Amino acid sequence: MASLPTPITPVTSVTPATPTTTAAPVKTEKPLPFLFHFTAGGIAGTSEILVMYPLDVVKTRFQLQVSGAGGEAYTSIMDCFKKIIKNEGFSRLYRGILPPILVEAPKRAIKFSANEQYSTLFKKIYGKDKMNQSLSIQAGISAGCTEAVVIVPFELVKIRLQDKGNAGKYKGTFDAITKIIKHEGPLALYNGLEATVWRHATWNGGYFGVIFSIRRSLPKAENKQQQLRNNFIAGAIGGTVGTIINTPFDVVKTRIQNDSGTVKKYNWTLPAVKIVAQEEGFGALYKGFVPKVLRLGPGGGILLVVFDQVTTWMKKYLL
Repeated sequence: MASLPTPITPVTSVTPATPTTTAAPVKTEKPLPFLFHFTAGGIAGTSEILVMYPLDVVKTRFQLQVSGAGGEAYTSIMDCFKKIIKNEGFSRLYRGILPPILVEAPKRAIKFSANEQYSTLFKKIYGKDKMNQSLSIQAGISAGCTEAVVIVPFELVKIRLQDKGNAGKYKGTFDAITKIIKHEGPLALYNGLEATVWRHATWNGGYFGVIFSIRRSLPKAENKQQQLRNNFIAGAIGGTVGTIINTPFDVVKTRIQNDSGTVKKYNWTLPAVKIVAQEEGFGALYKGFVPKVLRLGPGGGILLVVFDQVTTWMKKYLL
């Protein structure tokens, strides 16, 4: 019997398997720890004050100059510089710098690190993924209040040393601290706390709020030089706006902290603003504005540039 033919199995073409590709994981930028922000802020603040401090001395002299009170009067920034250097010596432009140097690292460190912490907090509270201008202002004000509590004693000592009338009263920073505590009590170092809160809350709110807006308005940086330019412009404009807002509070803070008498003319901020405006005119609330804005305008730019450069370096080499 013949065997049946073996059935032919149809050949099916085999499609080569397409290799599966795994998407590369998206690299998210690791946030800097609090200590890194604190350190970067301290470096930025110290850099700014070393460059701009003489203008702070001039600002204080103008703010302590009461109309019609007699004594040496300053007619302009250059006039003030010339008279200080001629009559008191060049080193007087840096008198009182030790307290702000001692506090500048923690002061600016708190400004930037607290602003970062409050930014994170407010994003959680409001359920936002990114910052907006309103949140930037709120975070800045909160950071300013925190900063103010830390720096009050240093500010008070600095102002006492900068006042020409106290030239023979205090030999230096530690002598001033000792005499203030001895004659006025330890709590005297916190005279002007409320005014300092007003000053820093308004400046920081204006500074960080404006920085957010200006950065969004400027052309996107395509290289390091353009990034530096954008940061300086945003910081300088932010510093100028903050100074415009907070100068009246700065004037009364200076008056409150320089008053070592038993019966004080200036006590609380808003009543003091009213007294100065009534007795000396509204313009007196902006005494020292020009040297102050010349310092804190560019100074705000220096702060932001240095802070950004230091944090960028930290992210590259330390994380």
